[in-house]
Amino acid sequence: MSGHDRPLPWLSDLWWAYRLRWKRREYLWRAIRARHQLRTQGNRTAAIRPGQVLCFATIRNESLRLPGFLRHYRNLGVDHFLLVVHDSSDGTLDLVADQPDISVWTSSGSYRDARFGMDWLGWLLARYGHGHWCLTVDADELLIYPHWTDQNLHSLTRQLDRDGQPALGALMLDLYPKGPVDQPSPRDDDPLSGLDWFDPGPYRMAIQYPKWNRWVQGGPRERVFFPDATDRAPTLNKLPLIRWHRRYAYANSTHSVLPRRLNQLYDGPGDPRLSGVLLHTKFMPDVADRARDEKRRGQHFNDAKAFDSYYDALTLAPQLWHQGSVQLAGWQQLVDLGLMSAGHWNPDMRIVDEKI
Repeated sequence: MSGHDRPLPWLSDLWWAYRLRWKRREYLWRAIRARHQLRTQGNRTAAIRPGQVLCFATIRNESLRLPGFLRHYRNLGVDHFLLVVHDSSDGTLDLVADQPDISVWTSSGSYRDARFGMDWLGWLLARYGHGHWCLTVDADELLIYPHWTDQNLHSLTRQLDRDGQPALGALMLDLYPKGPVDQPSPRDDDPLSGLDWFDPGPYRMAIQYPKWNRWVQGGPRERVFFPDATDRAPTLNKLPLIRWHRRYAYANSTHSVLPRRLNQLYDGPGDPRLSGVLLHTKFMPDVADRARDEKRRGQHFNDAKAFDSYYDALTLAPQLWHQGSVQLAGWQQLVDLGLMSAGHWNPDMRIVDEKI
């Protein structure tokens, strides 16, 4: 992670604010240019209506996760999916091509050169997401939040609007089995099947200047793969749900966004404001094979070679479970542990279906 870790003098911060405005414009121009790398496979965006919640994702070879991913977000109340299928060879495109609530584009361009897919999604967000609550996630991320079993995304976003909170922050919580990470799942159609353990802590947060973005680290990947190089451990905070404006731009995946004021809306675990958790299903049984493929392609990090040892360790299908692991029991447990917060939201607990 680049950037200063201490507040800047006001004059220097003013200069950085000016530079970041130009950086945001650069990201937006990149997105506009990146539209030429997209090929429409099924554009059903004419069906999108005001007030609908939209989901954006770039996916590659996700046929194992996609059915559960789509089921989860449809149950949450997503009205339309806008997906970029990148260079897939496992039937992923066939799974989504003909579904009426999904618009699909393909690209065979470089994932890394497209800012890890964010230039492609940046164009779709600007073109179709303006004025909507937009959820931008990876295929291995399942968003949950306080009361999610009874209150859908329309209820959640109304509460965020009432709070004057235009984005929902979330901790990416790595889930893992009790045993080697490549052990078979009890149910192939459920991405959470067998992934029911997590690290309750410790997690730490630092503010990165000049973007004011937060940097949360910790959890099992740091504990197992980066114990002696914690500065290289994965960043775990994200802003996956934002009431989008065409002038916004994600700067580093969904870890940070411009304009930078949005990065102040989530301080990581312990933040008392309404927040969520992204259940991270990376450690499904295919993780060792995917690690070999990702190492070969070298597309997931700017300095991919520096992470060869991480991929090598994953191919050995290690066990992440340890004596400090906690079994996932529900959203209230995560609130009690301080990993997400209900803020002052206390809805009438009843099933709601408010899809427009």
